[in-house]
Amino acid sequence: MTEHGKDNPGVIAIPPLIYLGFLVLGGALDYTWPVGLGAGAVGVLAGAALFALGGAIAFTAIRQFRRAGTNFKTHEPSTAIVTGGLYRHSRNPMYIALGLAYAGIAVAADGLWALALLAPTLVVVHHGVIAREERYLEGKFGDEYLRYKASVRRWL
Repeated sequence: MTEHGKDNPGVIAIPPLIYLGFLVLGGALDYTWPVGLGAGAVGVLAGAALFALGGAIAFTAIRQFRRAGTNFKTHEPSTAIVTGGLYRHSRNPMYIALGLAYAGIAVAADGLWALALLAPTLVVVHHGVIAREERYLEGKFGDEYLRYKASVRRWL
């Protein structure tokens, strides 16, 4: 249980919705004040590649959570700490995947505003999601999570 009385990290919003919200804001800014990247077909291909890489990472990370028998959704309780596969290299491959997919969409859509908003998106995800998840996991799994946290980087 956490300080909010539920067996979940109490994040500010479902992470994909945070990324989507900033992406929509970037699209609205681009519609209002158009500023493109000017990458053309190369941008579309690069964006598609980033999006595909993000999708592959997300698929793999979710599969690893399912194999471990734990939930990947932030509003559900964690029942295990996943430390193998992608999680040997990063504590947050799902957020890396969302960031890559976001960047891919922004680049493919020639959306400089959306791309510029990726940094604030990551700040919100860090404070509103990741920090809360880490407190939750420390409280729930104690030394097991602290050892994992000490041995694996947050990002890469």
